[in-house]
Amino acid sequence: MRAVTIAPGQPASIALQHLDDPEPDTGAVLVRALAVGVCGTDRELIDGVYGEAPPGRERLVLGHESLGRVLVAPPASHLVPGDFVVGIVRHPDPVPCGNCAIGEWDMCRNGRYTERGIKQADGFCAEHWQAHPDFLVKVSPALGIAAVLLEPASVIAKAWEHIEHIGERSRRGPRRVLVTGAGPVGLMAALMGLQRGLEVHLLDHNDAGPKPRLARALGVEYHVAFPSIEIDVAIECTGAPAIVEQAVARIAPGGIVCLTGLSGSRHGSCIDIAALNQSMVLENRVLFGTVNANLRHYRAAADALAHADRAWLEQLVTRRVPLSQWQEAYEKRRGDVKTVLLFED
Repeated sequence: MRAVTIAPGQPASIALQHLDDPEPDTGAVLVRALAVGVCGTDRELIDGVYGEAPPGRERLVLGHESLGRVLVAPPASHLVPGDFVVGIVRHPDPVPCGNCAIGEWDMCRNGRYTERGIKQADGFCAEHWQAHPDFLVKVSPALGIAAVLLEPASVIAKAWEHIEHIGERSRRGPRRVLVTGAGPVGLMAALMGLQRGLEVHLLDHNDAGPKPRLARALGVEYHVAFPSIEIDVAIECTGAPAIVEQAVARIAPGGIVCLTGLSGSRHGSCIDIAALNQSMVLENRVLFGTVNANLRHYRAAADALAHADRAWLEQLVTRRVPLSQWQEAYEKRRGDVKTVLLFED
């Protein structure tokens, strides 16, 4: 079978290789890949910024945003051949820690978790892959190619769950949300905010192209500069230090800032810690970060996508690249929202 692989830590080692098909496993589901989404994490892995191959191996199969079709499933599983599925990225550590032991592997405390396509476990960018039934989420065929958005949507489903838990401390729930960044994660955050009946504003530096068009089609207010409004919740999806600083500075008293983007290591701190401390304490503000998702969040994300407009979702996929031209999928091009590598049409 064909698979896209890298040698972690070695920049520009990406290659399309011919690998053996997965060894038959009676407890696993065999999946035929349909599509794999490409994101900034993949590009950082290709650049050698991080990544770990499976134990005893030098190369790692890429791909953590998946969509596939079941070929073979164990009789006792909840799946049958022909089902469309998405693979869960993070798996619990082998010890396990207290959180992993109860299915909260996205909150692993000892760092021994594995992540498919990222850390010590092959990803989904191969013509065939396997997964245990407990780490697969069945999706509706009606979603089409948009089902490949489930993994980034799961990250935001978790973010919203935590925001709502924190918001319960106040009798007045949040009403106005600012999302920073109009990539797939930001657009998913805006979608889920609207589904909660909130007033949603979206900030991005692009004043033309698909991002403002998609935001307005969704029904949110689109801005290219920070709006002069009171913000109850900010979901930061860029990782840009200057944007993070503004989000923290402009949140209303009692407001919540959720960080989902990662800042580059070359950026130094630009936040006055003393001022941040005073702001958090005296105004009852909350600043927290979140990453990854567990099974509950994948299911919540699947529900959110199922209730979204399919035509709008499919427009988020701005480039579809066949496997024969696989290298083009990893190029960052102006106007990209989500690029998808297709294993089948």
